[in-house]
Amino acid sequence: VVETLFMLLTEQGLLHVTAKMLQHLDNVIDIMICSSVVSSLSFLCTIAADRYITIFYALRYHSIMTTQRAVAIIAVVWLTSITSSSLFIVYHTDNAVIACLVTFFGVTLVFTAVLYLHMFVLAHVHSRRIMALHKSRRQTTSMKGAITLTILLGVFIICWGPFFLHLILILICPTNPYCKCYFSHFNLFLILIICNS
Repeated sequence: VVETLFMLLTEQGLLHVTAKMLQHLDNVIDIMICSSVVSSLSFLCTIAADRYITIFYALRYHSIMTTQRAVAIIAVVWLTSITSSSLFIVYHTDNAVIACLVTFFGVTLVFTAVLYLHMFVLAHVHSRRIMALHKSRRQTTSMKGAITLTILLGVFIICWGPFFLHLILILICPTNPYCKCYFSHFNLFLILIICNS
């Protein structure tokens, strides 16, 4: 929104900016976008960890996850996201930055999937125990859990996957015509990320 507003004001001649100011503004907006991406992935992991603690440490949850810890976690995620994003934008021409982002996505995906799969397995075990006690009940809980898990991870991969495939292709085949065709859809990939929220 900020970037679009500045572009409209500049195009209409209502705002005069020098090339250096425009470069700084572009860097600030890029840092904001990158911070948003990194923090969104970090918060998805944090939410998965919170749900995991809720299920596996239900009786101790309120002593483990206090308000102060929650605020500290939120502050650390944002501070880390802004710091890493600033470094990413400063060194954006280095392939190591792209490799770091791709690795971060992979770690996030694996971490989230492992936690949710472990929660699903626990729910499935509990469902079987309940079925053993109440023979008339059907096994719908496990199916609902499997559907929820599939939707959750599926939407995550569908929304974030194209963006990170874009980054991987930048590393693997930056000049290939097929890759360049894929690169042309970058704005769509950003829209998918926003849709995941």
